[in-house]
Amino acid sequence: MLRDVTFGQYYPGNSFVHKMDARVKLVLVLLYMVGIFFIVSFVGFAFITVFLMTVILVSRVPLKSILKSIKGIIFLLVLTALLNVFFNKGESDPLVSLKITERWSIEIYKEGLIFAAKMLLRLTYLVIGSSILTLTTTPVDLTHAVESLLKPLRIIRFPVHEFALIMSLTLSFIPSLIEETDRIIRAQKARGADFDTGGLIKRAKAFVPILIPLLVGGFRRAEELANAMNSRCYEGATKRTQMRVMKLGWRDAVGLIFVLLFFATIFVVYGMKDAWGAISWLDWLYF
Repeated sequence: MLRDVTFGQYYPGNSFVHKMDARVKLVLVLLYMVGIFFIVSFVGFAFITVFLMTVILVSRVPLKSILKSIKGIIFLLVLTALLNVFFNKGESDPLVSLKITERWSIEIYKEGLIFAAKMLLRLTYLVIGSSILTLTTTPVDLTHAVESLLKPLRIIRFPVHEFALIMSLTLSFIPSLIEETDRIIRAQKARGADFDTGGLIKRAKAFVPILIPLLVGGFRRAEELANAMNSRCYEGATKRTQMRVMKLGWRDAVGLIFVLLFFATIFVVYGMKDAWGAISWLDWLYF
């Protein structure tokens, strides 16, 4: 079940997106994450959907692998939706009003449903965008990209190389920890442990015995890695070179222009909102 988690895993490929410079992809993803918070209507989310489907098709990453990344935040999505539906009050009359006690009542407003839907789309698209980055970029390339983009911080003596190394080790450890957790769960099931039945509290308690061997295994892997680095005389960022030199190419220019034109189109559409305001049947798109 934990094998469905795709965050931090790389999907080998030879697509246009795979061949782009990791620095450009990282910057574009950051711009995408910032830009998606400016989307406040369903028209904008429709444009984002078309954009993501285009990127997925160009990257040749299976849609199944992209959708698996959402499984890890299903609980967060459901909790966010419920909080926004039940606690977001509107100015219009409630669609549903259920009185529980004299002081407590449940009221669902149209504004709450709309805001919850937008929040679900925003969180989902954020995860999908970051998953496309990790699925099409190796952890080593991501490390080099972060180190290259943060080089100006060396002026203030920020440990850029060490920070990038920590990120690389974190990403590389995620698949290993997932595999280790899955192995421990299968071993516990072979001994009669039950993880699939009962309520939420019972399932949570059943996972407690997994934490101790998982932590022990994680510390063991970390110690083995530290010993391996020491045996190879690793000395941090002291005059280190890279085996692969990162260079910008035509694909990076095309990708950058495509993303900028896409967001420019969205802002143009938002600018036409006032011109379309007279058409009443389009008003709901701009909630």
